Amino acid sequence: MNNPLLELGHDIPFDRIRADHVEPAVEHLLAEARDRIDAIGAVPGPRTYDNTLGPFDSSTQALENAAAVIGLLEAVATTPELRKAYNAARPRIAELYSSIPLNAPLYRALRELAETDEAKTFSPVRRRFLDKTIDELRRHGADLDAAGKKRLESIDVELTTVTTRFAQNVLDSTNAFELLLGEERQLVGLPPSARDAARQSARDKGQDGWRFTLQAPSYLAVMTYLADPVIRQRMWRAYSVRATSGDHDNRPLIRRILELRLEKARLLGYESFVDFVLADRMAGNAARARRFVDELRERTERFFAKETDELLAFRRDVEGPSAPVLEPWDIAYYAEQQRRALYDFDGEELRPYFPVEGVVRGFFEIARRLYGVSILLRPDAASWDRDVSAFDLVEADGSSSGTFYVDLHPRENKRGGAWMTPLRTEIPPAPQLGLICANASPPVDGKQALLTHREVETIFHELGHLMHHLSSRVEVRSLAGIRVAWDFVELPSQIMENWCWEREALDLIACHHQTGEPIPEDLSAKMRRARTYRAGAAQMRQLGFAAVDFALHLDFRPDSDDDPMELARSVMQPYSPAPLPDDFALIAGFTHLFADPVGYAGAYYSYKWAEVLDADAFSRFREAGIFDAKAGAAFRDCVLSRGDSADPMDLFRELMGREPSVAPLMERLGLV
Repeated sequence: MNNPLLELGHDIPFDRIRADHVEPAVEHLLAEARDRIDAIGAVPGPRTYDNTLGPFDSSTQALENAAAVIGLLEAVATTPELRKAYNAARPRIAELYSSIPLNAPLYRALRELAETDEAKTFSPVRRRFLDKTIDELRRHGADLDAAGKKRLESIDVELTTVTTRFAQNVLDSTNAFELLLGEERQLVGLPPSARDAARQSARDKGQDGWRFTLQAPSYLAVMTYLADPVIRQRMWRAYSVRATSGDHDNRPLIRRILELRLEKARLLGYESFVDFVLADRMAGNAARARRFVDELRERTERFFAKETDELLAFRRDVEGPSAPVLEPWDIAYYAEQQRRALYDFDGEELRPYFPVEGVVRGFFEIARRLYGVSILLRPDAASWDRDVSAFDLVEADGSSSGTFYVDLHPRENKRGGAWMTPLRTEIPPAPQLGLICANASPPVDGKQALLTHREVETIFHELGHLMHHLSSRVEVRSLAGIRVAWDFVELPSQIMENWCWEREALDLIACHHQTGEPIPEDLSAKMRRARTYRAGAAQMRQLGFAAVDFALHLDFRPDSDDDPMELARSVMQPYSPAPLPDDFALIAGFTHLFADPVGYAGAYYSYKWAEVLDADAFSRFREAGIFDAKAGAAFRDCVLSRGDSADPMDLFRELMGREPSVAPLMERLGLV
């Protein structure tokens, strides 16, 4: 069979890949990877980079490339056949990667290389790769006895299977819900954009009325603007108990995932899964990471409490002193009303200025000014959906650093959220390949999609990840691009969100979809004034996710009778501005923690850790100018191009000339 997954080059034939290609390709590439790894351990004679570490760096490359494409298609264009093939293949891939640290001849070969005279003369990047590889193999079981190695392989395979099922349950549960409203009087408060999208959604299903779903653009519009509290409550409750019933029940899977993760950590000599995960992160260990979260919480709590009191007071000013306390489904609605009252600002006023194509073009222009690159459309590239576009990143000297795809709108065959995926990681000058996905407001009635400002920030965030990947100049694949410490990886993404707030940048990003006019200065000023509105609540929300992550992976004991859902609810309550009901089960849909064997598990704090770094690093642009080419070149040279070729704290010091400070973040949020 002619199998495109076995012939992948830079241009991926997405239009020719079928579900029945998956398993044969994976079996072939698994065997090929095993042979290459085994050959390293069998090399006779002296150990060198070229016969040991170099081949190890490329040993799984073909498998990685195919697995990335398969995983992408299952995430953005899934079918029952593809899901079945993916579910069969993923544990087999996990089994191979679990076996690598347990390959005794390979481990011995790498340690022998470390003792050679040649190793003493390695470049700093190659030496770092050698040291990290040996340490990584040791951390993942190279020193275990035969029984321990066998058990570790079993754990990794089961973790892959269970977390895959978790993610698919979330998608299926999300798609299983719809709310159809038949009378326009039920839509009071909803802006025209949300009404039009709901009407289009109903038409697409052959229905009359207005259809609402749990996909982000639909759900958030209801929670933020719809006046009817009964409908808001129905939507909120449906969202908060996703994947908790029937065939899509993730609750038993959560306990099993926590059990497997703890067993794995203990087997490898760590007290907790958090300590295991953080051994190669900037935070270093669970105690330091938890202390970081606790200290930020302590600095934020008084602002959060004040904001919560003021929101209830606002409701009672509007509705009378007998108005009830705020429920969880009230928070976003009354917060939007209060923001309008305080700042005379409605976020929907911005939507006409953010047509999706203009936003993407604006980022391209910002990248040109900062980094001297051009981004050009590739109209001939094959893709998985007609809404997907492909682009080339071209350097000032005319060379190509890579190609990327952009897929920005929700579909029922596409998982929720936003992400960047590296499809190929190469050693320069070979070009990189990647993509960004989001679930931003879709086009309605054939018109161009108009985005919210938050959706613009999300797209810039993912494009920041993409620039990190495409800018790699690292001579070792395994240390290239976004393969960095997880609490460092969000720096290149989060820093890009800053440009979404600067007037000079907004003039490049935003223009009215009908008139082409920029955002009026008074509207822009109101937006900036409202930037820190309820910043304490937003920060507490993120810290609450980090706290529940730590509670589940440090405090919860899976062999006890304790309920992880109840633990999560009790931990998150102090971080919530409203009481959480007893059936609150948000973690059943928390894909960041449970849709991957590792993912953000044990490290959700990374978002805030990296936010400290990004706020501090952006201060350099504030001082020099947000389009200062020297500052842009320094950021690309010190961070974007370097991957994991040096310790991330050293890279930050090289950029800033000092240790990071939390002060710029607190100042940016107005929490001082």
